[in-house]
Amino acid sequence: MVPFFVQIKCKLGQSYVVANALAEAEIASEIYSTAGNFDLLVKFYVDKDTDIGHFVNEKVQVLPGIQDTHTIITFKAFSAS
Repeated sequence: MVPFFVQIKCKLGQSYVVANALAEAEIASEIYSTAGNFDLLVKFYVDKDTDIGHFVNEKVQVLPGIQDTHTIITFKAFSAS
């Protein structure tokens, strides 16, 4: 599985609607509310053969209440041990 993150800017007043829609769709691993330029930070896992661009376009950006997204593709996870 390949992890990646999407920062989501919601339309005004729609953060909880979007977060609940993501949770109900059961496509996100973790959903966080954030402060700053984006309202939500969402972690996803997809199969290594899945096109991340198509996934975001077809599964995430189509949810009502989303104004903008910023996808962050990760390379390596580091741990303290």
